[in-house]
Amino acid sequence: MEYLPNIVFAIVLIVGIGFFVRNVKKLIRNIKLGKKVDVADNKPQRWKNMARIALGQTKMVVRPIAGLMHIIVYVGFIIINIEVLEIVLDGILGTHRLFSPIGQLYDILIGSFEILAFLVIVAVTVFWVRRNIIKLQRFIKPEMKGWPKKDGNMILYIEFVLMVLFLTMNATDFQLQQLGADHYVQAGAFPISQFITPLFEGLPVSTLIFMERTAWWLHILGILAFLNYLYYSKHLHILLAFPNTYYGKLKPQGQFNNLESVTNEVKLMMDPNADPFAAPADPNTAAPEKFGASDVMDLNWVQLLNAYTCTECGRCTSECPANQTGKKLSPRKIMMDTRDRLEEVGKIMDTNNGEFVPDGKQLLDDYISREELWACTTCNACVQACPVSIDPLSIIVEMRRYLVMEQSAAPMELNNMMSNIENNGAPWPYNQMDRLNWVNE
Repeated sequence: MEYLPNIVFAIVLIVGIGFFVRNVKKLIRNIKLGKKVDVADNKPQRWKNMARIALGQTKMVVRPIAGLMHIIVYVGFIIINIEVLEIVLDGILGTHRLFSPIGQLYDILIGSFEILAFLVIVAVTVFWVRRNIIKLQRFIKPEMKGWPKKDGNMILYIEFVLMVLFLTMNATDFQLQQLGADHYVQAGAFPISQFITPLFEGLPVSTLIFMERTAWWLHILGILAFLNYLYYSKHLHILLAFPNTYYGKLKPQGQFNNLESVTNEVKLMMDPNADPFAAPADPNTAAPEKFGASDVMDLNWVQLLNAYTCTECGRCTSECPANQTGKKLSPRKIMMDTRDRLEEVGKIMDTNNGEFVPDGKQLLDDYISREELWACTTCNACVQACPVSIDPLSIIVEMRRYLVMEQSAAPMELNNMMSNIENNGAPWPYNQMDRLNWVNE
């Protein structure tokens, strides 16, 4: 019976991590449904971007209040993981405060953890107030109703409870140290939880041990539950922000990609020595792929990674001029819809032994409307505003490309412009000889 808690803890740990690994494999599979794209160029710049944007949080602090609060939560999450490591080892080995022999450094660490835990409580409280009382405009957009709103609040509740449990665990531990209870060695500094200890004065040692162990178990179980909740939450960006910023776009923001098949055709048309009736040099050359994208499998894997990385913060939508003027377009919704469709495709594959069976639905029309796509001004404001290098514009452009090149479904204004360019060499409906007539008016 002495080792029963250790066995139970090991089983819980294995199950928790195993479930997380299973979800990560599913995540990787879904992302790999996208087309291949070459992002192996300029590695020094990519590492620099990841360090500056994901690790350094440089784009978060553009909005100082939210940026500062986010940095507190972010640093708290990273550093307190050292404490989680000790808890895991204590649970496996049956020890208590395994790292305490390092002495004064341990006191500094525990004290730092407590200050960070308190600051995290303050930060998540501020975030909750901004979402639910102040109701900032970007948090009450149509796409944020239902699950997205519940998910955002759920994350705040979980972080709040985890920090309270951590401080409660330390407060009861500190009280047991003061009482000289067995197994509770004098270790750690408690600058925050020492103010909670009066709540536990006068309680018997057995009750304090029960409370300390309960807080300890709930804290670690909560962390494992939170780890597995990430897959179903917008907080997946905790893990994906790093690869997403590494693989982020390096080209100038206004530069679009050209389809290789179209480029080759244009080169052939402009080559005076080419025979337009000649057979292909390689008879095995495959027919050109679909132009643009109508579903998630037509996008590249970096775009699908973008969709999973979306933090739903709404900075892109709040900067979008189309959205600001009442248009239906919301860049955040574009990313959320892409992720939702990708998840739907993944579930279909789960139920069909890894094979996708067409379900009669697609990203275009069933998730993202044509009105949204054509409302975009391609100004790149959403790309510039995103704190984790997500590129909603690239998805919009690919879906527009499909509408124009596969369905000839461009708006009338665009069709008129393209006809004018074809006939007159300019977007305007004037003969080339008449273009300068305005100077005589």
